[in-house]
Amino acid sequence: MAHPKRKISRTRRDKRRTHFKAEMPNFSVCPTTGELHLPHHAFWHEDKLYYKGQIVMER
Repeated sequence: MAHPKRKISRTRRDKRRTHFKAEMPNFSVCPTTGELHLPHHAFWHEDKLYYKGQIVMER
């Protein structure tokens, strides 16, 4: 069984654990379609892939 070589301080341990808090994701509104989507992500709307308000690909 693995054992740590050094003790990890409470501060260092707790800093790592702060990132596990689940939050509601923020949404952005597309200026072209008005759709809600995750920021910095492409999204499909009416069989077209949009990114930064522009059509990237069509099905």
